[in-house]
Amino acid sequence: MSQSKSKKKVVVKTSTDEQKKSSTSKFLKDSQGTQDFLFGRKNYMIMLGGLLLIGLGMLLMSGGSMPSPDVWDESIIYSKRRTLLAPIVILSGLGLQIYAIFVKK
Repeated sequence: MSQSKSKKKVVVKTSTDEQKKSSTSKFLKDSQGTQDFLFGRKNYMIMLGGLLLIGLGMLLMSGGSMPSPDVWDESIIYSKRRTLLAPIVILSGLGLQIYAIFVKK
């Protein structure tokens, strides 16, 4: 009892207006038809602050070379600056980036 099942294709044609509405990636159109940026100046300034915090955290985490290759000093590598302060600064920068995305213009 084998029956051949035919596959049906459904083709949906969209108008050009619908394609234009769905293709807005960087810009939004307002009621007058002019294009506007997705984020405002405030958003970009907060994003810049977040990037600066992330960079500062990376700088705080860098370093750690020993003065002498024969001596091992744990206080240089496992300092509070590298293990506690730098990750907190980096995570706060990432949190600021997320805030900048969600805040209104």
